[in-house]
Amino acid sequence: MKKPIFLQALVLLPVFLFAQETPAWLEVEAEMRLLLNQAFYTYVSSDIEGACVRVDRVFNEYYRDSGFRQRVQTTISAERDQNIGDWFDYIKTSMRSGVSQKDVRGSFNQLTYLLRITAGRLDGQEEPVAEARNWTKTAEEMAGIINGAYDKYLAGDPKGARDDVDVVYFQYYEKLGFEKTVMARISGERASVVEYQFSTAKKAITRGNDGEVKESLDTLSRYIVEDAEQLDSKTESALGVFFGSLLIILREGFEAIIIVGAIIAYLIKSGNKKSTRPVYWGSVAALGFSVVMALVLNALTSTASGRNQEIIEGATMLLAVLVLFYVSNWMVSKAEAEAWTHYIEGKVQSSITKGSMFSLAFAAFLAVFREGAETILFYQALLAGNKAYVNMVWLGFGIGAAALVLVYILIRVLSLRLPLKPFFLGTSILLFVMSVSFAGSGIKELQEGSVIPVTLLPFNFTVDILGIYPTLETLIPQGILLALTVAAFVFQIKKNKRQALERKAAA
Repeated sequence: MKKPIFLQALVLLPVFLFAQETPAWLEVEAEMRLLLNQAFYTYVSSDIEGACVRVDRVFNEYYRDSGFRQRVQTTISAERDQNIGDWFDYIKTSMRSGVSQKDVRGSFNQLTYLLRITAGRLDGQEEPVAEARNWTKTAEEMAGIINGAYDKYLAGDPKGARDDVDVVYFQYYEKLGFEKTVMARISGERASVVEYQFSTAKKAITRGNDGEVKESLDTLSRYIVEDAEQLDSKTESALGVFFGSLLIILREGFEAIIIVGAIIAYLIKSGNKKSTRPVYWGSVAALGFSVVMALVLNALTSTASGRNQEIIEGATMLLAVLVLFYVSNWMVSKAEAEAWTHYIEGKVQSSITKGSMFSLAFAAFLAVFREGAETILFYQALLAGNKAYVNMVWLGFGIGAAALVLVYILIRVLSLRLPLKPFFLGTSILLFVMSVSFAGSGIKELQEGSVIPVTLLPFNFTVDILGIYPTLETLIPQGILLALTVAAFVFQIKKNKRQALERKAAA
């Protein structure tokens, strides 16, 4: 007997639903890979805009509209989705900016590999654990782009040659964490030497002396390869990753915690404990702004965004110089004439005006913000390059953060045991030193952003923690600031003594 039509439909319904299950994402990925290859060959045929249109089609029709993207966000992570989107954008930027064909091919390969392991994970396959970054291989890619820069220079395209040098610096040396790894595992001085070699190479290209260009680019490639070989010869281990992470947070956070701690201790010591809240809020706001800035810079993967990052950091540091100079000079003026005298008389009173309070809070904000975004971006690169030791990265960060808290507590505790006048003077001197350091570091950042020229001295004397670098552009402003500092100290000390004598005579 033939079953009624509705019973047949009921029997077939499960089959129909099963057939409508989630598509095999590896099959979608295979189609995307085919279309991306077509996009690459369109680029090779010199149709750059046509290639970009094809890349956009893969992203819109296959990655976004097919549900692939939504599954990545819900099943894996929003970070993975962001990473894939960044590669789509970076490929288009690379094709339009004129980098070598080899490097564009490498970008396509990176994207297709990422899509393949992502699709495999969505289909139930185990995702391979990423190996620690091979710096020698990275250095070879960088050297290839540098060679391409020389070819462009010989072909009469100096701008294209300088752009290629910028790609190596911003997209490789900085973005991949090469610079920070050198600083952590070799030395800050070595990183400074390599950074200035980038500037030397671009300056040589601008001057147009063939021999000088060849020598400067060869030297840059040699430095990078030597550092990569040294990094790779130091076998990566859990302990090595831990110490690398620890040193980064200590290095980037030490200056900020010193400044914030000194300002808070000053306010408490001078009887203005109620005024510490704006300083704390300034520090918290700086952390929030750092996260936003990191997200913005991470979304902008072009060379221009890397240069803008340097300019923002440099401008922030130079603004911090002005604020710290003012705050430290203001502290000296209070050391004896007001706070010290009132303390002796047992009448410590609040003398923090609205303007002074804003300056103190702003100084704390700038101290935290100036390195915040860069620190976040570096840890992002560190986590991506050390997936086998992610826990050690976080352990290093956690212990480093705890150490910074301990430094802050020590500043608070020790300040209570020091006589008020020496403490105020010491705090003021510390902030003056920090302003000199920020002046050198800020100008160096602007040099890296190609805003300020680089005039290297015949000796290489670098003290990174004090912002001392072997260029006229960094040392001359520091010398001027040091002279102003000494003059301000002498003036304020004489003024304080004169006011003390006047009060003594009036009594």
